Amino acid sequence: MQNLTPTAARMKAIRDKRYAMTKDRKRKKAENQRIGQRSDSDIHHGSDGSTKRVSIKSNRGNFGNGTKNE
Repeated sequence: MQNLTPTAARMKAIRDKRYAMTKDRKRKKAENQRIGQRSDSDIHHGSDGSTKRVSIKSNRGNFGNGTKNE
């Protein structure tokens, strides 16, 4: 959890909503619905437009490289 002030939390919610509604995110969300997102795995979108199903643990941990340098 991010311990944000109420003002910062509101601004973050606005930013997150704006990002979620971009054309690219809408396209990915629609694609996930077509593929059939499941609760036991994530769908990884490659930069070349490909998709593959990966474990949640692998995807959240940046495939063993950690997330500090992302």
